[in-house]
Amino acid sequence: MASKTGKILVVDDNASIRQTLKLLLPLHFAQVETLPSPSTLIATVGTFKPDVVLLDMNFKTEVNTGNEGLYWTRELKEIAPQIEIVLFTAYADIELAVEGMKRGAFDFIVKPWDNAKLVSVLTAACNKAAQNAGGGSSRQAKKAPAEARAAKAGGDMFWGTSPAMEQIRRTVEKIAPTDATVLITGENGTGKDVMARQIHALSARADKPMVAVDAGAIPETLFESELFGHVKGAFTDAHTDHEGRFEQANGGTLFLDEVGNLPLHLQAKLLRAIQSRSIVRVGGTQPVAVDIRLICATNMNLEQLVAEGHFREDLYYRINTVHIELPPLRNRASDIIPLAERFLADNTVKYHRPLTGIDESARQMLTNHRWNGNIRELQNCIEKAVIMSEGTTLTASDLQLNVSQRTEEIHLTGRYDEEDEEQLVRQAVSQCRGNVSAAAKMLNVSRPTLYAKMKKYGL
Repeated sequence: MASKTGKILVVDDNASIRQTLKLLLPLHFAQVETLPSPSTLIATVGTFKPDVVLLDMNFKTEVNTGNEGLYWTRELKEIAPQIEIVLFTAYADIELAVEGMKRGAFDFIVKPWDNAKLVSVLTAACNKAAQNAGGGSSRQAKKAPAEARAAKAGGDMFWGTSPAMEQIRRTVEKIAPTDATVLITGENGTGKDVMARQIHALSARADKPMVAVDAGAIPETLFESELFGHVKGAFTDAHTDHEGRFEQANGGTLFLDEVGNLPLHLQAKLLRAIQSRSIVRVGGTQPVAVDIRLICATNMNLEQLVAEGHFREDLYYRINTVHIELPPLRNRASDIIPLAERFLADNTVKYHRPLTGIDESARQMLTNHRWNGNIRELQNCIEKAVIMSEGTTLTASDLQLNVSQRTEEIHLTGRYDEEDEEQLVRQAVSQCRGNVSAAAKMLNVSRPTLYAKMKKYGL
C-alpha cells in the first residue's frame, strides 16, 4: 500500500464534524489537525504548514452569510498562496461558491458530504499544493514569487468597472513588469499606496522588498539618515551603522509617498541619489550602489509647484516617467456599492456582527454621498456603521452620514446645480427617514420649500 501524503487542516466550529473528520481523514492523508475557529488559523498555518485547509464558511450562531469563509480565504491566500483551500458549508449557494473560487478557493464541499467525494477533492487539492511548492512546470516555478505577491496585492486592489480605472489597469499591466519610474497622483484616500503595492506585486521585483516612506513626515534633520543611512559615530546617537531606506529597498521597490511636501534643499539630495543610483551614508565617504525601482505619490499638483518654483523641474521629470492619476470616488459611482459590500464583509468578521447586507435606503445614501475623503472615507464609514448597527442589514441611519456638511459647503460657496440639489434633498430625506421637518432643518430651508423640492424630484 502506498504511503500516505498530504497535510490537512480542518477549521470547523462543529465538534462532531471535527471528530468525524479526525477519524476519516487520517486513513487517507499523512497528517490531520483541527481547529474550532479561525482565531488561531494564521498561527497554526505557520507552525503546522498544511497543504490544504478545509475551511468552514460560518462560525457564528445564526449567521450563514459565508462572509467569514470568504474573509479567511482571502487572508490565507495573502500570507500563504501555495496552500489550497476547500470551502465547507451546509448551504449550497452557487453564487457563494463562485465568489469563493474568485478569491482563490480550490473547490467547494456542501454538508452533509459524501466521504468518497470529500477525499477525492482533498487529494486533488493536495496534488495542486505539491505543484505550487515546486512540482509544477518551470514556468510556474519561475513565476511563483511574483504571482504570490500579485495575489497579496490583489486582495487589496479593487479595480471596479469605471472606464477611468479600466484604462489605468491596462496601463499598470504594461508598465508593472518594467523598471520605469512611476508617479501616482490623486486626492487623499484614493488608494495611491495600494496602487504602488499592486505595481510592485506585478513586477519582476515582486520577491524583493517594497519599502514605503512618507517623505513629507520625515523631519528635515533626519532626512538623510532615514533615506541614506549613517555610519557609527556620525552623530551623537549613532551607536551603530544604519541602513537607510534606499539600501533596505535594494533589489526591490522604494515607494516615496507625499513627495510633493519635500522642501527644495532636500529635493536636491533626493535627485542626486536617483540620478546616480547610489547613496553616501551620513558620516561616510564611500558611495554605495543601490538597485531600486522608484514609485512616488502625491496629492499635490506638481506641475503647478514647478511653475511656482516650489518643486524642482529636473526632479519632476526624473520621477514622472509614467504618470497615473487615480480618479476620486465621486467619479466612479458604479464602484461605491461593490466597495461598500467588500468593507462590510471584512468588518462583519472583524467585529463579529451578523450583518447580511445593505438595505436600499443605505445603498441610495451611499451612492448619493460626495465622498470627499474617497475610498478611505467610505471604508471608515462602513466600519463605524458595522460597529453601531443593531440589525441584520445596514440601514441609512447606521451610516450616520452628515449631509449638512455638504449643504454648508454649497451655501458658503454659492456653487450648486440641480444635480447637487437633488442629491442633497434625497440624502436629507433618506437620512431623516422621511421626517420632513427634520430634513428641512438639516438643509436649512422651510418645510414648504422642501415639499416643493421633493415634488420636483419625485420624492
